[in-house]
Amino acid sequence: MRIYLILLIMSSANFFAQKTLNPGNVKLESKFIKDETSNAVWYAEKGDQKIEIGKVTTEIKKIDKAKLLIKTTVEMNQAPGKPWVDSTLVRVSDFQPIYHSSYNLMRDMVLNFEKNKATGYYLDKKSQKKDQIDEKISTEYFDSNSYPGLIRFLPLKEHYSIEIPIFDYNPSAKKGVIKAYIEEVNSGEFNDKQVWIVKTTDDIQDRKTVITYFIDKSTREVLKQEIDAGGRKMVIESVK
Repeated sequence: MRIYLILLIMSSANFFAQKTLNPGNVKLESKFIKDETSNAVWYAEKGDQKIEIGKVTTEIKKIDKAKLLIKTTVEMNQAPGKPWVDSTLVRVSDFQPIYHSSYNLMRDMVLNFEKNKATGYYLDKKSQKKDQIDEKISTEYFDSNSYPGLIRFLPLKEHYSIEIPIFDYNPSAKKGVIKAYIEEVNSGEFNDKQVWIVKTTDDIQDRKTVITYFIDKSTREVLKQEIDAGGRKMVIESVK
């Protein structure tokens, strides 16, 4: 009986160890990673109505054989001509973060990643307060801006779930490595296409925001995102 319990404990430990995804153990479906530009429309949902609030352009580009650039430009209807731009550079083989910049109406931020630390700055445009960033990191991690892109290229399957350590910097909330979660993956159909339906959340908003991705199985294109932010519902739909 004692031997059985020891084996059970060891088996359980291995099981839980496999529940965390990081650059050291990630296995990507690399055939889907290629240069592309995709466009989407961002809507707020109110009852049965959808109200357009902005447009989203996502560019993915291999800088060389080793690096991948993910750039997202958001144009909000209430602030024309002042787009939000996020650029993330990762290692293409395992999404190890290298660089992240973010510019919008509220703040500017630049992060440079090394294995054990993140450096850069955060400028609050309202207060004009500029924080110098020098955060030590003791674990493997992904960048918080790249993990939504990472999800597309994982070996998705039914009932897949995993924890993902991500680095995020917000001086008024959380700083450092926190977690994102793929809570569930199911097969489905959207616009006559077979899709993976991937339900995610993260600790950035204390798991109060849930984003569900509808990902084309044959291309790994994100066809739709459903966002439930504490009862406020939004949707981002791909357009050609």
